[in-house]
Amino acid sequence: MDRAQLASFLRTRRAALQPEDVGLPRGPRRRTGGLRREEVATLSGMSTDYYSRLEQQRGPRPSEQMLAALARGLRLSRTERDHLFQLAGHAVPHRTVRADHVNPGMMRILDRMHDTPAQVVNHLGETLAQTAPAVALLGDETRHTGLARSAHHRWFTDPTARRLHPVEDHQTRSRQLVAHLHASYTRDGRGSRAAALVDDLLARSPEFAQLWREHPVPAGSCPPKRFLHPEVGALELHCQTLVDPDESQTLLVFTAVPGTESDEKLRLLSVLGGQLV
Repeated sequence: MDRAQLASFLRTRRAALQPEDVGLPRGPRRRTGGLRREEVATLSGMSTDYYSRLEQQRGPRPSEQMLAALARGLRLSRTERDHLFQLAGHAVPHRTVRADHVNPGMMRILDRMHDTPAQVVNHLGETLAQTAPAVALLGDETRHTGLARSAHHRWFTDPTARRLHPVEDHQTRSRQLVAHLHASYTRDGRGSRAAALVDDLLARSPEFAQLWREHPVPAGSCPPKRFLHPEVGALELHCQTLVDPDESQTLLVFTAVPGTESDEKLRLLSVLGGQLV
């Protein structure tokens, strides 16, 4: 671990970020450019004291989990993230976990959508980041661990995962999820994380196994999605998507037709943020 270089790298990347880049107000009393230490700590999910000690060359060697959190908080690119790991004395993360690191461009867009349900998901159906309204609408999908991180896996193994959708929509959604996982498996091949999901689901879910044998392919269109929210009731929403250039991540944005009842309910959820879940 190169403490001096790690501290210098963190300081330069913190100084390069502006409050507007991460969805924070600049405020009238900000005298210097860049983010404050406490802001980076909050964005990275760690204490200000812990982060400050890293910049002051007094902190312990960060774990890989802490480094990944710092990379997300500082909106580092893939190359910058790899450099951060090397400075801390860790091996560079294998490229197969690339989809766990939110693309900086995606993160900058998400930061500006604080009043809209939006989230970044990878090609395995794992939610990497959510706005507060998205948490209010869908629940905190980033809390899951293991194979359950994948919405595809939860849909076929956890009955509670289907509660947000009308029963009459379940068959269509099942086919859509299998089609998406089929595409990921075809791209990544045997030995991949997609293959691990498929193998587990084939063993645990007869419904999944039947659909898998039919080789469904993703549909070209995205029809409105219906939700049954426990607090505001039924909603019909459109899901707009923005796909990362390497197709490993997608930004999902949920909207409603202006003036409709669903629009009013979505506005309520946007105001309440994550307080309903």
